[in-house]
Amino acid sequence: MHVQALSLRACVPSQLPNPTILSSDDTQHLLRAAELAESSAGLTAPHPNFGCVIAHGPKSVGEGFLYAQGTKSAEVLAVERAGELAKNATAYLNLEPGDCHGDASAVRALRQAGVSRVVIGISHPLQHLHGKAISALRQGGVHVEVGGQNLLECGSSTQEALKACQLVNAPFLFRAANSMPYSILKYAITVDGKIATSTGHSYWVSSTQSRKRVFETRARSDAVIVGGNTVRRDNPRLTTRQEGGNLPVRIVMSRCLNLPKDANLWDVSTTQTIVMTQKGANPGFQKILASKGVEVVEFDVLTPRAVMEHCYDRGFLSVLWECGGTLAAPAIASGAIQKVMAFISPKIIGGITAPTPVGELGMAEMTQALQLSDVAFEQIGPDMLMTGFLQAIPSCLPEVTAVGEAGAAFDASIASSPQRPKVIHFYKPWDPYGALSNFSPHPISLPNENETIVSWKSVEHYYQAQKFAGVRDSLAEDFIHKIRRAKCPEEATRMGRTLARQRPDLVRKDWAVARLVVMETALRAKFLTYSVLRDLLLSTGDAVLVGGSHDMFWGAGRNGKGENKLGLLLMHLRSHALRWSALNEVVDRKCESIAWWQG
Repeated sequence: MHVQALSLRACVPSQLPNPTILSSDDTQHLLRAAELAESSAGLTAPHPNFGCVIAHGPKSVGEGFLYAQGTKSAEVLAVERAGELAKNATAYLNLEPGDCHGDASAVRALRQAGVSRVVIGISHPLQHLHGKAISALRQGGVHVEVGGQNLLECGSSTQEALKACQLVNAPFLFRAANSMPYSILKYAITVDGKIATSTGHSYWVSSTQSRKRVFETRARSDAVIVGGNTVRRDNPRLTTRQEGGNLPVRIVMSRCLNLPKDANLWDVSTTQTIVMTQKGANPGFQKILASKGVEVVEFDVLTPRAVMEHCYDRGFLSVLWECGGTLAAPAIASGAIQKVMAFISPKIIGGITAPTPVGELGMAEMTQALQLSDVAFEQIGPDMLMTGFLQAIPSCLPEVTAVGEAGAAFDASIASSPQRPKVIHFYKPWDPYGALSNFSPHPISLPNENETIVSWKSVEHYYQAQKFAGVRDSLAEDFIHKIRRAKCPEEATRMGRTLARQRPDLVRKDWAVARLVVMETALRAKFLTYSVLRDLLLSTGDAVLVGGSHDMFWGAGRNGKGENKLGLLLMHLRSHALRWSALNEVVDRKCESIAWWQG
């Protein structure tokens, strides 16, 4: 494996447009923006992390971070807190704003507040958003400086600030550049390099403080992966042991499915478990897992690389590997691991047959050893945490054009290109067609059972709450209000799914049929409310719309075998939207005729 050094200098063009040197105040504020961006990690499903600091010289007058997609942007929060002091101030952003389709609140907030200068650590890595906000700010008369574009790396402090902006969005940058989730291999070892005794006993190698850090790291991940040996030996739960916050999907990799019938991971009342195996493996046990609500995904050949490609298709950004040495070795050898997180405990257990964290890699000489870069050490209780990178975080992003039209050009191509894609996939809100998703941050208003108009923060909020509508139970009624108040769609989903799993008796009896009507009602309200979304839907022409979710009912499912109900509903609405558009044109022409006759 070719190991790269984490380098920022490589991304600085040789011809810099109006190069700028950051002052010490600038670097401190940019570091603070990256630190703020880190604040949202673990609160909800992993997503791009945004932080904003507004300052005059050394004094910060407003700060903010994005809690989750669908909540107020970091820039809006910082402007609100700065108030009148934002005028002629400098705003520091770790990452270029990249709002969901039709939402320019971040850029609008900075311009309307009178911010005169913006310093951005990294331009947006996604093609359809890259340079779009930068262009909009510059066209509004704001002076913008961007890392890798016109910021000179003079001195270690500037390099440190720009690197911090990379690290806080390492999963997002890596996924955008490599079409793979960002993966961390975590393990705990004794000072003599063992993860368990010769008998396999491992409770506990590391300290309570180190385990708490592991729980926090799980909460920052979309998924946690273990192998069959770990399930058989340790019977883990792989939960976050904390109230609220993101709950990662638990993934078990097993070729033969020689797994215990009763395991903690088969309890899916709080979060999902997926077992990944080879096609045709132990069909009887697959039925047992399915009866417990565990999803089984079959591969022609089960490899770490194939699993990572599958996780990418599911929209995962960050994956934590907590497997033993047998699985860790092929994961490293296949390039699936980008970072190593090793907790070193001040214990010695010895044993020739005691397992180690990484199995056989076929290296005969020390010169073949894989070298970690950007190694860091941190004392956690009695343990030492060592982290390092096996692969570099991407930093060489395409340059923003002179007028920064990359994003705008992409939008125009969506609307006007005669070569429309025949199949359009959508899933994450920040994807090109992500605004079609029920997770997009577009509030809707609909009447409840009492004909009172109620506002919902997203289609997903409404959908999850309707699972319990009309159920005469105080818990169900309380959860409807909690779901409505959820800060983001991911939290609404977690609340709705958790209650439905734990108390299926509270789900309305007609839900299997009613869910289609509920979703269509919410989607219709969304596209009737937002003309920009209606235009996006119409721009898809006659393309087949496919939900990227692996949900077998709403999405395409594994290998496209799902029912794709969400895509079908959107295509149905698209045909209606064409009629809405034609009707509007008729109304507009009639209004023009009346105005001419009266005038």
